[in-house]
Amino acid sequence: MQTTTISEGHTDLHHSTFDPHHNLKESDKHNERIEVRVGSSASDSRAVSISDLKSQTKRQRLRARVQFATICGSMYLAGWNDGTTGPLLPRIQKVYGLNFIVVSLIFVFACVGFLSGAFANLYLDGRFGFGKARTACQVIAYAIEAGALPFPAFVLGYAMNGFGLALQFTQSNGFVASLKDKPEVKMGILHAVSAGALSSPLAATQFAQLPHWSFHYLCSLGIAFMNTVFLIAVFGLKAQDECLAQIGQPAGEKGTSEQSQFSQILRLREVHLLAFFILIYVGVEVTVGGWMVTYIIDVRGGGPSSGYISSGFFGGIMIGRVGLLWVNKKASLYPIYSTQHRSPRSQVGERRVLFIYAILAIGLELIVWLVPSIIGGGVAISIIGIIFGPMYPIAMMHAVRILPEWLVTGNLIWIAGFGQAGSAFLPFLNGAIATKMRIKSLQPFLISMMVLMIVLWALMPGTARRSQ
Repeated sequence: MQTTTISEGHTDLHHSTFDPHHNLKESDKHNERIEVRVGSSASDSRAVSISDLKSQTKRQRLRARVQFATICGSMYLAGWNDGTTGPLLPRIQKVYGLNFIVVSLIFVFACVGFLSGAFANLYLDGRFGFGKARTACQVIAYAIEAGALPFPAFVLGYAMNGFGLALQFTQSNGFVASLKDKPEVKMGILHAVSAGALSSPLAATQFAQLPHWSFHYLCSLGIAFMNTVFLIAVFGLKAQDECLAQIGQPAGEKGTSEQSQFSQILRLREVHLLAFFILIYVGVEVTVGGWMVTYIIDVRGGGPSSGYISSGFFGGIMIGRVGLLWVNKKASLYPIYSTQHRSPRSQVGERRVLFIYAILAIGLELIVWLVPSIIGGGVAISIIGIIFGPMYPIAMMHAVRILPEWLVTGNLIWIAGFGQAGSAFLPFLNGAIATKMRIKSLQPFLISMMVLMIVLWALMPGTARRSQ
């Protein structure tokens, strides 16, 4: 095992043999010495911060909870946005008189916004503070969409919304991944709280049947405005390191490379594999939530209440991200050495568990495709949501394990931002295919994308990388 020792500004690399009897508390005796272990779990690599957590005051612990709750509220809005389009899509087509490929321009403009936000965030976050850059975009976007303006202006609102969502996803994921106190659990909870995708279809399905269907976006506007107020009140437009210092957590490990952070990120193969995996995953998730309602109505003969199937899917995702936390915890990728028993526990591995989740999802998608039952299909879609739930947090925490710690936040900003473009790109691609082959092409399209997810995950390295 390779050990990187950083002492008084000097970096030395040497090889040593891993000793499971090594006393992790030795680092507490040397304030000037930090050791980063390659091939260890995330909890091992952050053992040096345990003493910092124990020294937190009661006020700092309370502030940490408030910060995390505010981040979760921010992700609720992101989930709300994802669950809105599906139930409204048939109504948007009817109001504007559009075919599948033209209405899919909604997703194209959102994709442009996502990609722009992913690139811009590496610049904006360091100069304008945590949360400041993203607060105005979504309020303006929902105001445009609520007016049901001509279609070109309507899709422009989706572009602005995509830009804001990219900042929201990337900053939220980067902040939670930087926490030292149970980041894996909090990452799962964070993405479970994107339960706005469960509640928004319930509202959007009702608005889709009303004359003023676009007033649904006024609900979105209200949530976005409250989100803005809470972000400013809690984080005060400070940078991430300042916000972490407020809860008694020191700044993380810093790299010594003279290259820019962006240049270092783009040189890592693992980052691009994870980014494309997240792109496909998010794209499949939003394609199911966005196009499945249209599929059920057109192919299975479902009625206007078919929009509730989208709620079942996103509700399944929420349940999976919380309910399967214990499975993911048992399935830690790296062997964990107990300080009491001094012996490695045999575990399946989160990396391998994700393969199991993906294969099960493909099997259930075949049921939706081949079994002509609305009820059976709806139940299968909800179970797919449960299985899909843990995948995103697993991938994010895997990134924390295998990438250099001083680049973790920047890496997650790029992975989440670029990957979030999948929520626009894949639904548009499906719409373009459906224009020529009708919406019945949805199921083979989804299955092929799930297979691609498995291939990308198989290419993912399973060992930690710590390079300068």
